[in-house]
Amino acid sequence: MDSNTQNPGSALTDTRFSDLKPPLSEPVLEALSQAGFKFCTPVQAATIPLLCSFKDVAVDAATGSGKTLAFLIPIVEILRRSSSSPPKRHQVMGIIISPTRELSSQIYNVAQPFISTLPNVKSMLLVGGVEVKADVKKIEDEGANLLIGTPGRLYDIMDRMDVLDFRNLEILILDEADRLLDMGFQKQINYIISRLPKLRRTGLFSATQTEAVEELSKAGLRNPVRVEVRAETKSLSNSVSSEQLASSKTPSGLHLEYLECEADKKASQLVDLLVKTKSKKVIVYFMTCACVDYWGVVLPCLNALKGFSLIALHGKMKQTAREKALASFTSLSSGILLCTDVAARGLDIPGVDCIVQYDPPQDPNVFVHRVGRTARLGRQGSAIVFLLPKEEAYIEFLRIRRVPLQERKCIDDVADVVPQIRSAALKDRDVMEKGLRAFVSFIRAYKEHHCSYIFRWKELEIGKLGTGYGLLQLPSMPEVKHHSLSTEGFTPVENINMDDIKFKDKSREKQRKKNLQAKKEREQQESKPEKPKKATNAAASVMRKKTAKQRRAAQTIEDEEELTREYRLLKKLKKGAIDETEFAKLTGTEDLV
Repeated sequence: MDSNTQNPGSALTDTRFSDLKPPLSEPVLEALSQAGFKFCTPVQAATIPLLCSFKDVAVDAATGSGKTLAFLIPIVEILRRSSSSPPKRHQVMGIIISPTRELSSQIYNVAQPFISTLPNVKSMLLVGGVEVKADVKKIEDEGANLLIGTPGRLYDIMDRMDVLDFRNLEILILDEADRLLDMGFQKQINYIISRLPKLRRTGLFSATQTEAVEELSKAGLRNPVRVEVRAETKSLSNSVSSEQLASSKTPSGLHLEYLECEADKKASQLVDLLVKTKSKKVIVYFMTCACVDYWGVVLPCLNALKGFSLIALHGKMKQTAREKALASFTSLSSGILLCTDVAARGLDIPGVDCIVQYDPPQDPNVFVHRVGRTARLGRQGSAIVFLLPKEEAYIEFLRIRRVPLQERKCIDDVADVVPQIRSAALKDRDVMEKGLRAFVSFIRAYKEHHCSYIFRWKELEIGKLGTGYGLLQLPSMPEVKHHSLSTEGFTPVENINMDDIKFKDKSREKQRKKNLQAKKEREQQESKPEKPKKATNAAASVMRKKTAKQRRAAQTIEDEEELTREYRLLKKLKKGAIDETEFAKLTGTEDLV
């Protein structure tokens, strides 16, 4: 990359949008004024003039620094100046690519007041969750001049539609560029870029610059200007040096903490924290979708959280459900969003006071994006990450990456919520099953952690972890049986048959009983010893008349059937459904036992 680098700092600038050179058009200034924007953030003051002057940019700025307007305003200005006549219906003049549906939708909504100042320019949102045929028809009928969307859907549309004309494209923006590449969109992005003219403006925006982003910038940008914006913290603490804070990669108004506690105490500490922030807007991050599903049904069952607004959001939800969840949380003045990293990037949810990372992210780069949902654009906010005692090296790891944390003491006398969680599992099979799935998904995600030298899955204390999840019994999974994993600290609920736990939902319980009965009948049928079939004289005569090749084929089929039957019985033996004596009897190997 070119060494042409600008670092405008991160304090709020005195630069007004009306003072920028080249000057912004009156319709854009009016739209900014109506939205309440008069002064630029540093990234806006540095980037808007560059893009408007037809320079490529690679922008490395802290999350929450105002990157969206930094590229939307130049897009509108470039499209306004690009031609004296309005573009044709299917003439694409600009493309904005972002990694998630939620972020693309947010960019699209922010863009509308500015796009509306352009006569006859049509913007189109292209994201998954809706039929691609519907998008194709809409573009055919209404046209599209600015495409905003996710790489997968943009790739699909560009591959299907020959009617779209990219020859006069003016500008391409890649937002959250590092995340685009982390999520495996390299193929789609390469295809999209290959379809675009080389003489265009390109902007790469990201909070973290990775090697992949560097490579992409070399391929997609022509002599780019690098814009770096670092956060500047005004207040110091005893435990963090001024030098560390001065170069922090997080927003200036953000108070960052870590809480170290054992796995069996995490749930109780979380509930205590949520109770203390009842009047605030809080986002709680978990490692997996299954964890969000589980805590989304468990937390509302706890006495301390009765009446709290708890909303779940993760990537495996249907698109309409995701949009509804995000809209509901956005509209709240206080409430709790339980989510995965689907809500970690770029989303500008107003008024978020606190970020809780119940599980540290698999990818350490996501840490900064998570905490960046609060303390946006100069506001104040707090963030806390839960760590196990054996994960304390993560604190130093983050400090080296310019993300200094202060310690928050673990409170010893908080109410233990595990008995309530177990009670909820005993009353509803849905809670019990979701708990097991969450536990299994967490361990398997933990095994894939990018910082595996800090987050060592073989040192997990499975017993304490199972207790923290409120499990009734530990699941039978290979990782749990691993000799180096400690199951100490877990006490299974005695005298309980897991099959006896019922669903609260009567229709689900009825179906479960039906499935159990069918399973029982199958097992009874399979456990009956098969009587050897006596070949009739006629059958024997037919067999004798067959060729040697035909006899070998028939014997092979019989052998395969016998092996299949023995394999089913072996699985039953391993599960304890039959003992070795029964197995020997059913397989005809009594003499070998």
